[in-house]
Amino acid sequence: MIDPRLIPAWYVLHTRSRFENVVNEGLCKKDKEAFLPRIQVQSRRKDRKKMIHVPLFPGYVFVRTDLNPYSQLEVLKTIGVVRFVGNASGPLSVQNASIESLKLMVSTDREISTGLRLQKGDRVVVVKGPFVGVQGIFVRYRNLNRVVVNIEALGQFAGVEVDEDDVERLPSILV
Repeated sequence: MIDPRLIPAWYVLHTRSRFENVVNEGLCKKDKEAFLPRIQVQSRRKDRKKMIHVPLFPGYVFVRTDLNPYSQLEVLKTIGVVRFVGNASGPLSVQNASIESLKLMVSTDREISTGLRLQKGDRVVVVKGPFVGVQGIFVRYRNLNRVVVNIEALGQFAGVEVDEDDVERLPSILV
């Protein structure tokens, strides 16, 4: 009987911040099958409008490998790799069908939305624009790339609409 850990499967790697491309290239140089789904978005820079490719899942890269100790160590020694994504039992595999679906999605030139980033009730801070530094509670998505945030002042709430890119969720530690 063959140990299931010795059968190649797709796994998710957590990478250092903004090291997705480095990890992808490093794995390819080691003859490992890697997949970094990228989408095309408009640059956030104010001085120019340019379309750029960014990772669909920032901080993550998929790799097809088996889990024998040598292969696992070789993957983990790749520059920028933090760890395999998994639980106490070890790395968790991703179904081939999911990877194939992702490959099909990113191969088209249609816009891909990655789902809701914020949930109603999340504590957020405004990081850009006229309300920079203001903390509040996320209420809802308004229009494309617009969110409504309630800001508490004098025991009352005032709602303000800001760009989605101008707010960040506060870590639960700071709440």
